[in-house]
Amino acid sequence: MKVKLYRSADQPCHWVAHSPSTGWVVFPARQNGWHARFLASGLDPVHLREVPLWLAFNTGPIEAHETRRAAA
Repeated sequence: MKVKLYRSADQPCHWVAHSPSTGWVVFPARQNGWHARFLASGLDPVHLREVPLWLAFNTGPIEAHETRRAAA
C-alpha cells in the first residue's frame, strides 16, 4: 500500500491521505486518528499539499501500512 499524505488549508485539524486501496480519506490529526478516518469528498486540490508520511507518526497510517506489509 503506497499511502500519500497531505495537509489541507480547508482541514487544519485533519490529515488527508490517498492510497490505491483506500482512495481519498480524511482523519483527525491526533493519536490513533486513522481509526476514525472517513471517505473524503469535495477536496479542493488547490488547498492540498503533499507532506512526508512520517509527519503523521502515531496517528495510524504508518502503523497500518507496516501491519499489512508484515502480514503479506
